[in-house]
Amino acid sequence: MNRSFFHLHLVSDSTGETLIAVSRAVSAQYEGVAAIEHVYPLVRSRQQLDRAIGGIQAAPGMVLYTLVDVELAMALEEVCRETSSPCLSVLAPVVNMFQSYLGASSQARPGAQHVLNAEYFKRIDAMNYTLLHDDGQLQEDLDEADVVLFGVSRTSKTPTGIYLANRGIKTANVPYVPGAPLPAKLENVRRPLVVGLVASAERIVQIRQNRLLSLNANDRSSYVDREAVSEEISESRRICMRNRWPVIDVTRRSIEETAAAILDLYREHQFTFIAT
Repeated sequence: MNRSFFHLHLVSDSTGETLIAVSRAVSAQYEGVAAIEHVYPLVRSRQQLDRAIGGIQAAPGMVLYTLVDVELAMALEEVCRETSSPCLSVLAPVVNMFQSYLGASSQARPGAQHVLNAEYFKRIDAMNYTLLHDDGQLQEDLDEADVVLFGVSRTSKTPTGIYLANRGIKTANVPYVPGAPLPAKLENVRRPLVVGLVASAERIVQIRQNRLLSLNANDRSSYVDREAVSEEISESRRICMRNRWPVIDVTRRSIEETAAAILDLYREHQFTFIAT
């Protein structure tokens, strides 16, 4: 496929994560077109802005920015006009809506969403817990988790857990091991939401084969045998049904989509847990 490219300048007075997420979400809608990203984070002075301006003048293109300093924003927009580079303040429409609805002006605080508050430390605590409880480790305190992911090998339990941890959700994951009894700690948990992750046998086999290739291994065992994998998936489903654990099929889901579905289930679980 022939692919066309364009320059995309992302200028932020914070980490730039918001701009990157927004721009990539939109870019993904255009097949055959790719952005050459130029990211300028922590732009909070004219000297720091000049670096971004130099990049825009050297390679004009679209410019997205999040600058709460009015003078810096005006200087950036002036350069964009001079270079015929379309320019947009990504947060401005949202800020204006908030201001109109709340009837109050916002305070200019660069990177305010990244302050070291209780929510920040909650995410760090969740990440530490999740990393220590990956792949069935440290099952003694499994009941301290918010969410426990259960499923056969290669159902994206680890990356999903890490994504949830970044949202402040303590997540453990326990693999289904063919022929091995289900850990007693898992069957007896009361506080966490336990979610089963499944995928099609074809998808699991494909991922496992790629995994073996990356390790230069030649395994012809049941690990990549389609019938054996199908039985693993069926048994994991039966376990979830027996324990009344919700099941999510991740065959065609991204990590973000799987996590979003789990978060919805977790909110319902919290209400149920509090009620009981």
